[in-house]
Amino acid sequence: MLKNKQIRNIAIVGTGAIGASWAALYLARGFNVTATDPATNAEANLRKFIDAAWKDLTVIGLSPNASREHLQFTTDMKKALADADLVQENGPERQDFKIKLFADMDAATPEDSIIASSSSGLTMSVMQSACRHPERCVIGHPFNPPHVIPLVEIVAGEKTSPRTVEQAISFYASIGKKPIHVRKEVVGHVANRLQAALYREIVYLIEQGVLDVTDADAAVCWGPGLRWGVMGPSLLFHLGGGQGGIQHFMEHLSGPLATWSKDLGKLTEFSPEVKQTIIEGVQNEAGDRSIDELERERDAMLLELLATRSKGEKEAQAAMSRGAKQPVSA
Repeated sequence: MLKNKQIRNIAIVGTGAIGASWAALYLARGFNVTATDPATNAEANLRKFIDAAWKDLTVIGLSPNASREHLQFTTDMKKALADADLVQENGPERQDFKIKLFADMDAATPEDSIIASSSSGLTMSVMQSACRHPERCVIGHPFNPPHVIPLVEIVAGEKTSPRTVEQAISFYASIGKKPIHVRKEVVGHVANRLQAALYREIVYLIEQGVLDVTDADAAVCWGPGLRWGVMGPSLLFHLGGGQGGIQHFMEHLSGPLATWSKDLGKLTEFSPEVKQTIIEGVQNEAGDRSIDELERERDAMLLELLATRSKGEKEAQAAMSRGAKQPVSA
C-alpha cells in the first residue's frame, strides 16, 4: 500500500537525452538525484548535459535548494534505487527489456516508492506485468526536452492504483510541470499520436507535391503552431465561433471541418522516395546549422514563449481578481 510520503530522493534509470534532461530538472528543483546507466562514459555525458542545461534552468527559475552537487552516479542499479522515493525510468523502448527492467526495479526499490516510466509508446500494463508491486508503477511521459517543456502524460496500467495516479499528478504539478491524466491506455499515449496525425498529413502533402518541406514547416510554426502555444484547438475554435463561441462553431463550421477531414491523405507508409525528399528538405532548411545549434535555437525560443505565456497568465489572473473586487451594479 503506497504511503503519501515526501519525495526527496529521485533515481534516474537511463541517462540518455531524456534521462539527462529529467536529472537536470530534478536537480534544479532541489532534489537529491542518483543516476544509473551501464553505458560507457554515461556519467561524463550526463554531467556535461546538466552543465549545459543549467543556464536554461536558471532562466526558468531555480528552487532554493537547487544544486548540481546533489547528483550522484553509479553503475549499480540496486544501489541507485535503494533509497529512492521516486524512480524516473528512461530505458530503451523494447518490450522484453522493459518487462525485465521493471521487475528488477520493483525488487530493488522501497515498496512505498513510485516507479514512473518515460516510455513514449509501450503501455504500463505490459511493463508492470512481472512486478510484485505493480500498483505503484505509472507512465510519466514527458515531452522533449523535459527540463523545458512542461507537459507530462500520466497513464495507469491495469494494476496501477488510483492513489499512484493521484500522487504522480500532484508531484509533477508541484515541480512546475503540466500533468495530464490519460484515462485509457493507447499506444503512443496522446501527444505523440497528435504529432503523428499531423505529420502524416504533412508527409502526404509533400508526397503529392502540394508544398515542400520548408513550406510545410512554415505552415505549422507560423500559423496554427503559434496559436497552439497559447491555447488548445478546442478553445481556439471557441474563439473561431465569434460571439456565439463553440456552439456557433459546431453549428456552422464543423461541416467544412468534416469535409476537410474526409479529404485527408491515406498515407500508410513512408516510401523510400518520400523519406529521401524529407531528408533533403530538412538538410536544406537546416543549412549549415549543427544539431547543437538548432537545439539551442529551439530552447531559446521555447524559453521566451514560456516566459511570455507565464506573464500573460499572471496579468490575466490579476485582471480577473481586480474585476471580482468591483462592486456589482444594480
